[in-house]
Amino acid sequence: MSGLAILIPIALFMGLCGLGFFFWAMRNGQFEDLEGASHRVLIDDEDAGESSENSDAET
Repeated sequence: MSGLAILIPIALFMGLCGLGFFFWAMRNGQFEDLEGASHRVLIDDEDAGESSENSDAET
């Protein structure tokens, strides 16, 4: 029973911290562009390809 007296306040504190971090992320715009990252994965980065070709030609 004394274990519950320690674990319940710790669980409540951790839950409130998680909720606080969620609202902090919402306020700072972390969830504004949910599709942007998935679209950036599909876009070819032409600059990176050119730099790797140049480094192969130099050696």
